[in-house]
Amino acid sequence: MTRIRILTLLAASAWVLSASAQQVPEQPKFPTPPPAVTAENSVIGPNYANAPEAIANPDVPQGDIREFILYSEDSKIYPGIVRVGKMERDAHGNYVAPPGGLSAPGPYLRHVWVYIPRQYVPGTLAPFMVVQDGRSYVKRMANIMDNMIAARRIPAMVLVLADSGGSDAQGSQRGLEYDTVSGRYSDWVEQELLPAVSKNYGITFTSDPEGRATMGGSSGAAAAWTMAWYHPERYRKVLSYSGTFVNQAWPPDPRTPRGAWEYHATLVPKSAKKPIRIWMQVGEKDNRFDNPEETWHNWPLANNRMAEVLKKKGYDYRYVFSMGAGHVDNRVVMQTLPAALEWLWRDYPR
Repeated sequence: MTRIRILTLLAASAWVLSASAQQVPEQPKFPTPPPAVTAENSVIGPNYANAPEAIANPDVPQGDIREFILYSEDSKIYPGIVRVGKMERDAHGNYVAPPGGLSAPGPYLRHVWVYIPRQYVPGTLAPFMVVQDGRSYVKRMANIMDNMIAARRIPAMVLVLADSGGSDAQGSQRGLEYDTVSGRYSDWVEQELLPAVSKNYGITFTSDPEGRATMGGSSGAAAAWTMAWYHPERYRKVLSYSGTFVNQAWPPDPRTPRGAWEYHATLVPKSAKKPIRIWMQVGEKDNRFDNPEETWHNWPLANNRMAEVLKKKGYDYRYVFSMGAGHVDNRVVMQTLPAALEWLWRDYPR
């Protein structure tokens, strides 16, 4: 065989190998798969549409929305911090503080919105829901509340929609409030937030834990679960969108070294079942969906694990995995929120 013939055959073989390599299926981009569909777990999407309850209806009673401000100088529980350093990552992708520290004392102010249904009678005991990152939910929830309360699908409840003290993640006031795994944030709500609402607007909140719910997205959802976990005598109902059940807490606590990741890794599995009902959701493309487990920062994986341990412990829960959805995806919120509220409050008196 001539030299030219050999080179021609080699070139043809290389082309075939190259073409074959191009036909090999790509590796999955979304390595955290959805959960198995069960009575508790559902998979929805990837197409979404706003629920009809989100449309304003002038023929139903309209609730009032009030707003006021809380200042850090008036808080005994959260006097205020600001983030001054930048977090770094170790070889595993986990956060470590810079040598000069991460936080310093600093003031903040927080806006608080209060939705008061037209059906509320002053002086009566009001069921209510505390909503973290309140600014994000005021407009989204008002029409839904008006329509569903009028239809008697949920009780005539008050919403307390409070912003955090600001910024985000480790070293921030928001991170301190929402990502800390302790009863501190619940104490702040009980001792400072709710009394301020009562004083400003004459609302008498029920002390019945079955009439008290808490809700949020991302770290606000982790805070909602933490409020109920550490004080189930206060809260029995939790609504979670893209819950930050990952290692986000700062400063580290040796009792919970991986922050809210410890809920599904150790706390829920090793504790007696608590009287908490939770509706929870995560997106297929949620934060760090392709991270390996050892980073403790994969949101879909963490929420899958949370659903698994809740199932094993016999909790009353529903879990929605949203295909094609991102972090606290507004399309998912606006489609699912009415049904989530109705399920959460299904047996409370109207």
